[in-house]
Amino acid sequence: MAVIPLNIMKMEKDQLLHKWLNNEATAEELEQLKADPKYASYLQIADASSGFGVSEMNKEENFEAISKKIKPVRQLQKPNVFSVVWKVAAAFVLLLAGYYFTTTLDTSITTDIAQTETFLLPDDSEVMINADSQITYNKRDWEKTRMLSLEGEAYFKVTKGNKFSVNTPEGTVTVLGTQFNVSARDGFFTVACYEGLVSVAFNETFIKLAAGEKVEVENGKLVSSGTTENPSPVWINRESSFENAPLQRVIKELERQYPVKVSVENIDTAKRYTGTFTHKNLELALKSICEPLQLNYKINKNGAVTIDAKNIK
Repeated sequence: MAVIPLNIMKMEKDQLLHKWLNNEATAEELEQLKADPKYASYLQIADASSGFGVSEMNKEENFEAISKKIKPVRQLQKPNVFSVVWKVAAAFVLLLAGYYFTTTLDTSITTDIAQTETFLLPDDSEVMINADSQITYNKRDWEKTRMLSLEGEAYFKVTKGNKFSVNTPEGTVTVLGTQFNVSARDGFFTVACYEGLVSVAFNETFIKLAAGEKVEVENGKLVSSGTTENPSPVWINRESSFENAPLQRVIKELERQYPVKVSVENIDTAKRYTGTFTHKNLELALKSICEPLQLNYKINKNGAVTIDAKNIK
């Protein structure tokens, strides 16, 4: 009797089961399977698995679901050498333009009411500005031009060198190296020379002033000339001085030196004033102006000042 190895017998039984489950077993093979003691177990397994099935796959839905979960991957771009060069060049141009813009701008020094200012120009010339005044100049061109604009009043101590010019709305003052005072306000133009020689130009007229001389121009016309009584302008010692000046001009100067508003009532506008008032005490300043002209003054609670004529019996 031939002996059949167990592994061969198991393989033959597996093939028989496979054929039976696929309805491919012959009647002879089915009888052989029924003779197997485990046939009843095979029937139970076949009956239980008959309800199993594979769900149909939806390819489009699965693809969409997977795509939503996948994060897009950014591609790294290689740096563009030309782009970098252009950006650096643009930044350099902006810096250069900013430097040129800031160095060509004018410099302005301005004073408020009751304020004075002292500063040095690029050539070490000294300037003292009176209240409510403005000086404008260009630092970049200063060494070549030594020219500035003045609105108001200022005292200059100019270092020696090339021509030094002060332009005002009323006229121009030109020097080489000297000390002088210029006031240009409301149609009045006064120049006083304290050292050296000053050239004054206004309305196609040219006048030279030596140390100790002064000139006053009103609305483009020469109204007075003479000598200075002081070695320097009195305003730098906090005083204002006038010689035969219209009262309205005096009042405007008072408003520059004190934070007050002055109203005038029943006064002849032709009145003229010669004298000095202080910048340190408003009450005393008003007395200095009003008493010589026979005027009354009143300082109101809100700080405003009223000036009117005295009733002389």
